[in-house]
Amino acid sequence: MNDISAGRLLRANTRGCVVGCRISQNTPAFGSMIYIPTETGRIYGLVSDIHIDDDGLVRQLATAGDVPEEIIRDNRVNRNVPVEMSVLFIGTAADGEISYMLPSRPPLSLDKMYVCNPKEICIFTDTGQFGYFRHILNFEDAPVGDLLSSHLHEANAAHCKTGNSGWINQAITEIIVLLRNDHERMTQILGAVSDAFRGTKRK
Repeated sequence: MNDISAGRLLRANTRGCVVGCRISQNTPAFGSMIYIPTETGRIYGLVSDIHIDDDGLVRQLATAGDVPEEIIRDNRVNRNVPVEMSVLFIGTAADGEISYMLPSRPPLSLDKMYVCNPKEICIFTDTGQFGYFRHILNFEDAPVGDLLSSHLHEANAAHCKTGNSGWINQAITEIIVLLRNDHERMTQILGAVSDAFRGTKRK
């Protein structure tokens, strides 16, 4: 289990949440799979957007001309305004059972968020089913093709480490089945997936 928190919840509903983070080596990237511990288990999600807002000091520095590098580093590391990350919920876990249903109630403000390690990604995605894809494909507040392809790239890397190099083919087959009646959207999403894997050597 990852014991280093990547941030704390600012607000949430049953479909997702917004998390406040500090920029660090543990800051998740777009499409990263995360989890939030709850009293009954875990809520899993994908980072669907990252907001880096400004404040009065940033506006002054942006128009100040030459700014010393140490001031820029200090502002990035010690800034009081958090980096905000939007998270799309994709499933839960309770008593060792994975469910691709949305949580019955949202997590609470200031709950901690953690980045999933490869083993945790495999546990969630290696059920033989891809029911959580519907949450991603039906999401309207992010570029779905890029979000899905980022997740597939991360999950495939995790599965390849365990010798399960066929996972990605099963995932793509499922996408084709789900979008078989929407050829235009299927082409767009598979194009994004192809871009994400371009240059990646598959086993």
